[in-house]
Amino acid sequence: MRFVDEAIIYVEAGTGGNGCASFRREKFIPFGGPDGGDGGRGGSVIIEAHPDANTLVDYRYTRKFRAERGQGGRGANCSGKSGADIILKVPVGTTIVDEDTQEVLGDLVEPFQQLLVAKGGRGGLGNIHFKSSTNRSPQKATSGYAGEARNLRLELKVLADVGLLGLPNAGKSTFIRAVSAAKPKVADYPFTTLVPNLGVVDVDRHRSFVMADIPGLIEGAASGAGLGVRFLKHLARTRILLHLVDIAPIDGSDPVQNVQAIAEELAKFSPALAMLPRWLVLNKIDQVFPEEADEICQDIIQRLAWQGPVFRTSGLTREGAMQVCYKLMDTIEEQRVLEAENPEFAEAEAEKRRLLEAETREQIQNLRAQQRAQYLARKEAGFDDDEDWDDDDDGDMEVIYQR
Repeated sequence: MRFVDEAIIYVEAGTGGNGCASFRREKFIPFGGPDGGDGGRGGSVIIEAHPDANTLVDYRYTRKFRAERGQGGRGANCSGKSGADIILKVPVGTTIVDEDTQEVLGDLVEPFQQLLVAKGGRGGLGNIHFKSSTNRSPQKATSGYAGEARNLRLELKVLADVGLLGLPNAGKSTFIRAVSAAKPKVADYPFTTLVPNLGVVDVDRHRSFVMADIPGLIEGAASGAGLGVRFLKHLARTRILLHLVDIAPIDGSDPVQNVQAIAEELAKFSPALAMLPRWLVLNKIDQVFPEEADEICQDIIQRLAWQGPVFRTSGLTREGAMQVCYKLMDTIEEQRVLEAENPEFAEAEAEKRRLLEAETREQIQNLRAQQRAQYLARKEAGFDDDEDWDDDDDGDMEVIYQR
């Protein structure tokens, strides 16, 4: 299955049926008067968040959706049948944006939540509506009204409480395997993970949260390098960021510089994203001698002047992993209680998320425009690229959401 997190579609609601101009004709009633019925309403287009959908791949191949038009009115004051609505199923966490105006029409974050995106046209009026004392046999009937039509961009963002950050091979996939049932690919080369992997972390009975492994973050990701530009937006709905850093990289790089590089990419991509709570996880402590681990960790903390929570873990041996999860669960539950009891705090958090998503959307649109301009420049210069421009480019990928 291919993981597609963006798609552009065209939706068109049905046109209303035409009204009917007819007259009642019965035996011994030569002048029965008008009895033309109204036309039926055109079908509407509705988008529904469905829990069984986890990718927008279906909308990469079928991009035009038209609802049924209403039937015309008939004599004997019979109204036409309304056109059938069409319901498009998308994954939970999909944002619907008007592609032409960039207006956010809705955010589907609850299962079976629906959004009307194109309203069906009203049916025309039959001639019975135009009868009056001075016009007893009206010939007039109106046509049905056209339904709404829109170009829509569907944007999928994963719904997770915690997002994992870090350079390739920082141990993110191993960590999420250690604390949940998710089984992302793990290997000793960079960019092993190509899609966001979701895992439900069960801390205790009826106590759980969702963790997301966000792939492809490298230096320059905010400018389009690597895979990060496609997946940074998936952090928009997370509450806490776990920044994993390999304390003893096999390539000899400096862990402090690795942390700073990712932090700079977050700030470039979205200042609101950089303001999310970020916890430091010093990972792979099993790769150094115990007597060296304390010295290395203290050096990293001091050089970063880190003020937030710090943890030492090993995803391979699971040392310290669940301690992080217990602390995360406590913090998430505290935030949930605050949002439930304090409407002002809940509104502030919602506004923060709206700002974050707006910045994310603007950054991606700017990058897409730059890439398209570069493509057109190459075409004008005579370079024959193998493929035409496609602003929804993606590879063959798989999304995992496991408990």
